[in-house]
Amino acid sequence: QVQLVESGGGLVQAGGSLRLSCTASGSIISINGMGWYRQAPGNARELVASVTSGGSTNYTDSVKGRFTIARDNAKNTVYLQMDSLKPEDTAVYYCAADGNAWSRSSAFAVRRPFNSWGQGIQVTVSS
Repeated sequence: QVQLVESGGGLVQAGGSLRLSCTASGSIISINGMGWYRQAPGNARELVASVTSGGSTNYTDSVKGRFTIARDNAKNTVYLQMDSLKPEDTAVYYCAADGNAWSRSSAFAVRRPFNSWGQGIQVTVSS
């Protein structure tokens, strides 16, 4: 199975910056999209930013101009650079990725699509 490991969260003052990292591991054939979601207490999980294998990016309106998503395909890693952080950015941030991976079943290795989530990391922005 494909595993996503996140790092880089923490506590920061308003106006500060953090960089989140997420690395995928496993018998990966290819990764299509990678992205970051966040969920604050009492709120639904929302997409923050995503990036395709070709480098096309998408951001939710509230973070445009402040956050930057990038990926290193060779390292199966996606980053989220968060600048000018606001208290409303406080949430648990989740990395997500989808693609195809090898899965061995008996004597055969088969291609299996995956959609994996990281464990989530806390980002807290103080006022």
